[in-house]
Amino acid sequence: MNTLGQIIANHRKAQKLSQGQVMEKLTELGFPIKKSGYSNWENGVTQPNAAQFLAICKILGITNIYNEFIGGHNPDDPMAELNDIGKAKVLEYIHLLMVSGEYQRTDHTAIRTVRSLKLFDMPVSAGPGNFLDSDNYQLITVGNEVPIKVDFGVRISGNSMEPQYLDKQIIWIQQTNTLSDGEIGIFLLNGNAYCKKYQNNSKGTALISLNPAYAPMPIRETDDFICFGRVLN
Repeated sequence: MNTLGQIIANHRKAQKLSQGQVMEKLTELGFPIKKSGYSNWENGVTQPNAAQFLAICKILGITNIYNEFIGGHNPDDPMAELNDIGKAKVLEYIHLLMVSGEYQRTDHTAIRTVRSLKLFDMPVSAGPGNFLDSDNYQLITVGNEVPIKVDFGVRISGNSMEPQYLDKQIIWIQQTNTLSDGEIGIFLLNGNAYCKKYQNNSKGTALISLNPAYAPMPIRETDDFICFGRVLN
């Protein structure tokens, strides 16, 4: 059975798209990624997260996700046990219901929510003090593309959180002073602000970079440590 990466590569080639073209479309949808990161997906070294995966399926026109990536018939699909003739009759009946005008769904147009959020100018991988108390920010207008629970934004600095977060990328933060093991957040450790994955388990308490080139940053009882919030993108 083909791996997730092989399936993505096969569909990309069938669409006659280069890796670069898929990367451009991912960027347009709000999921920028470096060439090495995308190549790692197709080669099975890493896998896209859930949002990235759905974006790729949209770009490559993969609609039957269950059949493509799991195989066989979806047991929750009521048409799964029908042959092609039976499926055609179901679609014909659906068409008759639609043209009758009596059974069409009433769509409610989503209201665009516009609000202003603080985007802090200080890069989160450097700089002393509590940057949330500083005046180094700009107010930017955002819409429904930013989760409603977001309280502020900052820019990633450096490559320690690649491939998921790139240098200069804006990340959106829900303000909270506690995170669970495995969550990604913004932290102050001994006077410097960082975006890292929080580790708090049998392996110890530390801040972890997604880029394996960077060593974990242990958090000791004597350290000055503050959690600013949870990354929501």
